[in-house]
Amino acid sequence: MNNQDLPRWATAFVMPLLNLLSALLVTALVIHMLGESPTESLAILVNSAVVNPEGLSYTLFYASTFIFTGLAVSIAMQAGLFNIGAEGQMYLGGLGLTLAMLAFDSSLPAWALIPVGVLGAALFGGLWAFLPGYLQAKRGSHVVVTTIMFNFIAASLMNFVIVKYMIPDGEQNPASRLFTEAAELPRLNQWFPILGETPLNISFFLAILALAVYGVMTTRSSWGFKVRATGLNKHAAHYAGIHISKMIIVVMLISGALAGLGAVNSVMGSTHYLSLNFVGGAGFIGIAIALMGRQHPVGIFLSAVLFGALTQGGFDLSLEKQNIPPETVILIQGLIILFCGAMENLYAPVIAKMLNLKKK
Repeated sequence: MNNQDLPRWATAFVMPLLNLLSALLVTALVIHMLGESPTESLAILVNSAVVNPEGLSYTLFYASTFIFTGLAVSIAMQAGLFNIGAEGQMYLGGLGLTLAMLAFDSSLPAWALIPVGVLGAALFGGLWAFLPGYLQAKRGSHVVVTTIMFNFIAASLMNFVIVKYMIPDGEQNPASRLFTEAAELPRLNQWFPILGETPLNISFFLAILALAVYGVMTTRSSWGFKVRATGLNKHAAHYAGIHISKMIIVVMLISGALAGLGAVNSVMGSTHYLSLNFVGGAGFIGIAIALMGRQHPVGIFLSAVLFGALTQGGFDLSLEKQNIPPETVILIQGLIILFCGAMENLYAPVIAKMLNLKKK
């Protein structure tokens, strides 16, 4: 029995869980080597990120962004494309959103301004992914290489645009001006005061809606079937009448638009201005979320919440445990990527053997 013969519950739940536990076990060993208690550290992390209502609010805030970047990578994977440019696409999404806000935030009401900002983020993110998609479809340039390059180009472009054109007169901070109140997304603590003074906002519901649409489109539509067919076997899909180059371009446009939407939560929902490095690695975390979530909407949601909890809990853990540096969170994220990505089938032979024994 090989990995493809394993039941869905094993590949979708058991294997990711075992991989996650393996990553946490290695992390526990590292924490022990640093002279701290792994169980006590885990208790601090869980209490800070899940048990405490305000901490949970921050966890869901981070997860809102991670859902979009995870979806961006996942939809591309469905078509057999490895889009690792979500970081740059989210950068450009933030730029598109900000240009819309700077142009209209003093003239449009909130009910019109927020959709305009969302549209600007999706449009700029999608256009930034269009070029790698076009180069892959029409010129044969590998999307992995081009999206890596476009990440660096996006960072340099953002630095130039913000420093050259967006810094208000007399200011030194490399950031745009503050948006007006009409451009601020409503925060959930307005309706749920128990969440505390946190930036969790309605983009969380937008992320849930995106998950639902993704799930329906990829599993319950003819277009989703064509996307998955393209990912499984491009030659067979071509002979079945699917226009492969068109499919690649369209999927990359959607992938980039989803990554661009990640900027809505960070910019419109939190800072209310565009700054350098606002992405903060969320695009790369999306890769881990897509791998761990197995491109399934429920898996993507749970993975995004997990990484949100690691981000939130890691801050408090490094504050309470002086021997544990803030970079420990990056270590955990890297281990999860290692076990859920490069070593995702580590436990497949063991599970297959156990299932065979039960059958006998």
